[in-house]
Parts: sequence; C-alpha cells; structure tokens
Amino acid sequence: MAMPQGYGDSVREIQSIKAVPRILETVSSMTGLGFVCVAYVTEEAWVTCAVLDKLGFGLKPGDPLDVRTTLCREVRAAKAPIVIDCVNESVAFRDHHTPKMYGFESYFSVPVYRPGGEYFGTLCGLDPKRASLSDPATVSTMTLFAELISAQLESAHTLAEAEAALQRERETAELREQFIAVLGHDLRTPLGAIQTGVDVLKRKHSDPGAQPVLERMERSVGRMSALVDDVVDFARGRMGGGIALALYREDRLDLVFEQVIGELRGMYPERRLVTTIQPNLRLRCDAGRMAQMLSNLLKNALVHGSADHPIRVAAHSVDGRFYLMVTNHGPELTDRVSAQLFKPFWRAATEQPRDGLGLGLFIVSEIARSHGGEIDVLSAGSTTSFRFTMPDTA
Repeated sequence: MAMPQGYGDSVREIQSIKAVPRILETVSSMTGLGFVCVAYVTEEAWVTCAVLDKLGFGLKPGDPLDVRTTLCREVRAAKAPIVIDCVNESVAFRDHHTPKMYGFESYFSVPVYRPGGEYFGTLCGLDPKRASLSDPATVSTMTLFAELISAQLESAHTLAEAEAALQRERETAELREQFIAVLGHDLRTPLGAIQTGVDVLKRKHSDPGAQPVLERMERSVGRMSALVDDVVDFARGRMGGGIALALYREDRLDLVFEQVIGELRGMYPERRLVTTIQPNLRLRCDAGRMAQMLSNLLKNALVHGSADHPIRVAAHSVDGRFYLMVTNHGPELTDRVSAQLFKPFWRAATEQPRDGLGLGLFIVSEIARSHGGEIDVLSAGSTTSFRFTMPDTA
C-alpha cells in the first residue's frame, strides 16, 4: 500500500519522537492489546505513523487505510475517545461494519492534537480478544499518553521553527558579510586611483593654496582606506577565514613598533606617549599585523584615555612569551563593559559618536587569535591596560 501524497511530513513528525515506541509498548503491556498505533487522520485519509503489531496485520509507518473503514473517523468528528471492552456487548458498535471487517473484539481510540488545538489523529489499539479498557485509570493513562504525544508534537514544531529561523539568520548574515567583503575589496581600486591622483597633483601643482586641500584629501583617503581594511578584516574573521597572516622571523620588531608610535605622535602632538620597548626584539609573527594591533590599541587609548596623563607602551619577551601592553588613565571599566569591548561595532551606551566603525578592538582580538595568542583588558582604579601575550617562537 502506497502512502497518500502530502502525508509524509506527519509520519516523519511522529517517527522523530523517541518516546513513541515506548508508549506503544507500554500501552500494549498495560491493556494486553496486540495492535497499537499512532495514526494521522483527516476527513479523507488514515495513515499509519508508528505501529506495534503483534497480530500480523502487516501495517508499517506510511501505510494507509480507507478512513471510512475505521472508527478513528468518528473520533475525529466527535473529538472524543472511543473505548470498547467487548464489541459483542456494545449496543453502539456490535453491528458496526468496522469490527466485522477487522475482526476485533476490544478497541480504543484517543484523539491527538497539534499545537494550537488542531486535530492530528489518534492513539489507537485493538485485539480479537476481549480486554478491560474502560476502567477509568486505564482511560486516563491512555489519554495522558495521547497528550504526551501532542506535547512532543508541539516541542518538535517549536524546535523546527527555531531551527528554520536560525538557518534564515545564518544565511542572511553570510550574505551580509559576503557583501561587505566584496564591497571592501572593490572600494580599494578607486581609492588607490584617488591616492595616485593626489600624489601626482602634489608633485605638479605649484599653487601653495592647493597644498592644504591636497593634504586634506590625502588624509581622507587614508581614513577611508583604513575603514576599508577594517571592514575586509571583519568580514574575513566573521566568515571563518580568520585574519590573514604572513608569518616570518622579525629581527627588529622594536623598530616596527617605534614607527607606529612615531606616526601617532605626529597625529597627536599634544599627547605624551611613554615607551618601554625591548631593543632588538625578535619574534616570529606577521609584523604588519602586529603594527596594526599596536596602532589600534594606541588609537583606542588616545580616544578614551585621559589627556592629562601619558599613555604607556611596553613590549618585551620573557620566559618564552612575548608581551605587549598599552595603558591609559581614565575611569575604571565595569565588568559588563570589559566583556563587550572586543565585539564588533560595540560602543558604550554613553559614548559620543566618533569616526570609525567600532571594529578596532575586534580586529585586535582577531589578530591575537590568529597568532595563537590572547588579548585581555585589566582595569582597576584609574588605569586601564590592554595586554597581548603569545608564545615567543623566535
């Protein structure tokens, strides 16, 4: 017998409920019935969803019966159980065509509902021998089992909806991040062209009044390029690729750090930067990414730290580990704020809008992770320190 089209999902719903086979076994043991099943029932169809068949009827999950030959049709219409201890003693059913067709003497059928009260089908059973089914405790137990199946259908429905929503969100997030990555990549070409044009104009244009304009344009291109780099790094990290590294033994990482510090001193001449950097610092790393990490940490300190106190930078290797620390003065960070700092686009609720996308510390954490290192924040009293550490494999 072929399962009617369109009922496969209902069969799979019941098959996915791990408790159903045990329920059928329990009902059979409790009542002595040789056939117990869960059926999906509509006005037009009756389909086996799960079955315990000790009588050899031969029904398997997905097999149909003509609904007109079953008593489950009446259960569906009345939305009430049918329980028969002995067909021959039942005024309502002793002349009914269904017991005669299937040869049963005892029978029960209890409604099973979908979430929201929609009728699903029945938990039913039968046997050619007489059985004591109408005892209130037995009826209550079978009703409880039907309600348990209904509850499991609701849980499965809720889980399916949640999984579908999660899948949709994942697909949307992936498309969004792919778009960001492609956009960031494609923006680099026109920005490069603008930078080239500015360089040519600076060399060839002799008007002193034009130079400040060209310098502002160059700074704007630099900021835009930095934003594009942040977006591409963010997209790569979120899409599972991680921050790309070119690992080499760097013999003078101290000079790389001093260059970053010098550039920021030029950008913030009014601020004091105090450095303690180990001379001839050697480390196997991506020097460009380490420079980016220090630059992001310093910019964060310059923006959020107190202008009345110096920002301190320390970098050294000791006992097989490399340490980089940036410390600024300012209000102590709460645990809640510290836990959010390395998340992309996060800003404190009280923070004023600033340039940038809020990706700097997220990218720092991705660079740290890609190097097999760790970044954490230590805030106590009036100082806050960002500390990066990784194995020194130089």
